[in-house]
Amino acid sequence: MRLFAAVLPPEDVTAALAAEVAVLRGLPGADGLRWTGRPGWHLTLAFYGEVDDDVVPDLSARLERAARRTEPFELALRGGGQFGRGRALWAGAEGGLATLRLLADRAESAGRRAGVEMGEHRRYRPHLTLARSRQPFDTRPYVEVLAGFTGPAWTVTDLALVRSFLPDSGVPGEQPRYDAVARSPLGASG
Repeated sequence: MRLFAAVLPPEDVTAALAAEVAVLRGLPGADGLRWTGRPGWHLTLAFYGEVDDDVVPDLSARLERAARRTEPFELALRGGGQFGRGRALWAGAEGGLATLRLLADRAESAGRRAGVEMGEHRRYRPHLTLARSRQPFDTRPYVEVLAGFTGPAWTVTDLALVRSFLPDSGVPGEQPRYDAVARSPLGASG
């Protein structure tokens, strides 16, 4: 299965972000971007890629331990930016970023210890992908609009292990589908 660890924002947070994305989609040239779907909005902590079924129980147990060792923390979506000369447009985050980075490091470590090939370690950059482009894209007007965005704060209380299903129908605009296969509560609960 294709898996990643993530923080999933609650409904009120995605609703506020959806209103901001509606503004972005009204900007000139917005149809040149492939916009992500609201049901799939998440902050990836660690990407595992294809994981053998027999590794999943160990990975899940290690993620549960990582979550228990991390206390709940406040977070809000704020601002935005781009990667890869406009190939990815994203919303940023503020609040308990040190704890979010710690949780990301622990999720990556859980993958490595479970035997998942993680590749080279990169410094974690909290972001929620809003749109992608196959070609370089001038995202400056979009990033400028996002600069004024701050969503509602929420308390992150769990870490999700998410399975992704990539589009395979060949239908233009089809979105990946995401299913949380496990949610591990944060903090020492017993």
